[in-house]
Amino acid sequence: MNSSIHNRLGSMKIIIASVIILATVLYLAITGIQSNKSYYVTISELQAMGGKAYTRHLRVAGNVQPGTIERMGTNATFTLLEQGQTLRVNYQGMEPPPDTFKDDSQALAIGTLGRDGVFHATQLQAKCASKYAPAPDAKPTATAAAVSAVR
Repeated sequence: MNSSIHNRLGSMKIIIASVIILATVLYLAITGIQSNKSYYVTISELQAMGGKAYTRHLRVAGNVQPGTIERMGTNATFTLLEQGQTLRVNYQGMEPPPDTFKDDSQALAIGTLGRDGVFHATQLQAKCASKYAPAPDAKPTATAAAVSAVR
């Protein structure tokens, strides 16, 4: 009889430990997802969010307004322009802005809005719309012709 009580207590300890471990893993997964989640908003939507804008991790896109880029090592400040709305961005990341980050390029800033009205970005992506487009009078290369033939 004594050994059956011992077995039951041992089984209960294993079940309780398993539940605690499972609950801890679940908690860490949920909080990790919440902290990495970011909402995509336009500049207009960001400005209309009010106080909620200060507490969320956001993604904001627009075109880099010409003449506003100020580089400082790996950091940069610039203005995004989207449908007549502007947003000042202060990028402080681990890497310098990408090579495609230039006047009039499309940029995506990921970060948070400060109470100072400046968007504080920790990640920056940029693309130049015309970089990969063929020149108007360009003839297709042999590689492009081969790719077209395969399709």
